[in-house]
Amino acid sequence: MTDPMSDRARDWALWLTRQRSVTGTEGEVALAGLLAKRVAATPALAAAEIWSVPCGDALGRSCCAVLLRGEGPETLLLTGHYDTVTDEDYGDLQPVATEPEALRGALLRRLAEPATSAERLARADLESGDFLPGRGLLDMKAGLAAALATLEVWAALPGRRGNLLFVAVPDEEVTSVGARALAAALPRIEAEKDLSVIGAVNLDCVSDEGDGSHGRTVALGSVGKLLVTALVVGVPAHASHPYEGLNAGALAAAIVTRAEWATELADGQEGAAGIPPVLLSLRDGKERYDVTTPGTVFATWNVLSQGRGAADTMAAFRAIVREAVGDLARTLGARQAAVTGECRAVPAVPVALQAELAASLPAEARARLDDLGRELAGQGLSLPDQNRRLTEEAWRLSGRQGPAVLLGFGSLPYLPVRLGRGERARRLEAAIDRARAAIADSHGTRIGTLAFFPGISDLSFLGEGSASDVPEIAANTPAWRGMDWDGTVAGLPAVNAGPWGRAFHTPLERVHAPYAFGVLPAFLLRLVREALG
Repeated sequence: MTDPMSDRARDWALWLTRQRSVTGTEGEVALAGLLAKRVAATPALAAAEIWSVPCGDALGRSCCAVLLRGEGPETLLLTGHYDTVTDEDYGDLQPVATEPEALRGALLRRLAEPATSAERLARADLESGDFLPGRGLLDMKAGLAAALATLEVWAALPGRRGNLLFVAVPDEEVTSVGARALAAALPRIEAEKDLSVIGAVNLDCVSDEGDGSHGRTVALGSVGKLLVTALVVGVPAHASHPYEGLNAGALAAAIVTRAEWATELADGQEGAAGIPPVLLSLRDGKERYDVTTPGTVFATWNVLSQGRGAADTMAAFRAIVREAVGDLARTLGARQAAVTGECRAVPAVPVALQAELAASLPAEARARLDDLGRELAGQGLSLPDQNRRLTEEAWRLSGRQGPAVLLGFGSLPYLPVRLGRGERARRLEAAIDRARAAIADSHGTRIGTLAFFPGISDLSFLGEGSASDVPEIAANTPAWRGMDWDGTVAGLPAVNAGPWGRAFHTPLERVHAPYAFGVLPAFLLRLVREALG
């Protein structure tokens, strides 16, 4: 006998996956409207109020909001993103990348002779029938589907207490314009709809390469992210006369080596292991080949935190850079002495912040940077590229000479959040515990908890995070004006409870179907009933 709620979750998941909604494309722009029409045409949701929340961006994206009313103003928010990364990585399977059933057969044929452990695991998963592939099915349309199935069942319950607000948002994969628009709109929605939002459940996925015990979890917080940048400025020299300069490439390499997996930036809290920084990009400023050493190198690092502030992060990174360039200077001096018998002093390398450089610029230079910032924002460049161009221009306008290292931030920050200890947060956590116990009894499935969701997520703009660091971040982010964010966060007690699977953002992306379509909707329904009394 099939479970009607599980069938509905699967049906919603397959329909959502078939709607190609790659971030920044027409498909993403269209999906909110398509979803609204399908919700309106669903008999079980006939009583729903449906509207859109504009994101206010140049593409015209919007969130799809669905409200089901019960008794009283108390409201629980279920939310998740509907955009996906590109499906071009599927190659010749791209035409079926969003057709899970067809893709399953095609992948099994492709994996007939698996060459790696990842391919062997994928083949075993797909042969088992417990996993279903598809671009965006795991990340994270199966989560949205579980919530929609929950809405359908909850709508039929007599004497419902409270209200359910479902909001599907775009653009989590780039700069979370959807979640930021929702956070800004919530006070108006509460006032206009006579609601009191008591908490939020984000529906993002968790990857688990094992038996699923890590994936079957509720996360009570989410890590924050900063993109740390460094413009490394050397002293160019002819390659035949290396002692007359200081190679920006060598300086950058020393910093990269010292910063990679740096333990002092692995910010673990509440028993959760921290995630160390990693290099994301590295490029020198040379536009053509010659035998002059690089004059500049620009680098970016992904730095995650579970609570450490931006100022402390930058102070720790600055110390790492100073140590790296100091060690390199001593090494180069010793090498010169070993070759030539003498050692010309390697110049000191000052390490400054973007805000410090900006404060030293004359008004005319700052105005030129403002003009360039508006121009770059209009060109559609990524935020890291905008910040690179502005950093290079700020250094040029300063008239300073190398060597030096200029540190800053290069993209939108994601704030670390965690479930607080206020009355509403304690109430939500207690509801989670009761719902977990009920699912263990009814489904024989244990749902655990994580202190922090292990990746960046929309929770950073919906949960109980502090925006007190935003001025510090803004002062050290040259393209901040183009980000169109004033630091607004919803400040809700918020958790993450979504599907689990493997290999999202790859052609082997697949969701564990029994959990996503069976256990997760049942858990969400029980959580809603517990949270709303």
